[in-house]
Amino acid sequence: MNFLFRVGINAFAIWVAVWLLPGVSIAGNELIEEQVGPVFAMVVSYLVIGLIFGLANAFIKPIISVLSAPITCLTLGLFSIVINAAMLAMTSWLSGFTPFVFTIDSFFFQAILAAIIVSVVSALLGWLAPERSYDRD
Repeated sequence: MNFLFRVGINAFAIWVAVWLLPGVSIAGNELIEEQVGPVFAMVVSYLVIGLIFGLANAFIKPIISVLSAPITCLTLGLFSIVINAAMLAMTSWLSGFTPFVFTIDSFFFQAILAAIIVSVVSALLGWLAPERSYDRD
């Protein structure tokens, strides 16, 4: 259940980035749009992109973070924004293999700003959401 919640948070954070930045967009699948309507098709599109982003963050980001630890320490953590932007760019590339296409126009401006927006929104929603804790005696 926690994984599905994180996918929803990622989808909402990406939606905020798409809404705020003109160079970032998601194109939904027309077949789904014809059958269930445009609103549900966009929700599915954002959820699929949020899933791809979550999988990239879960499997690829730790490797890149470990390999880039020296430069991250040297820049006092600011290089982590570049790593997050690279994860968004990788999500954009991976979504090209699905019917739901996530596009970022330029890495330097749109991807960096989108990474900042996605990080802030994800952190706020993750902070506001209650964590389940099981008390075991």
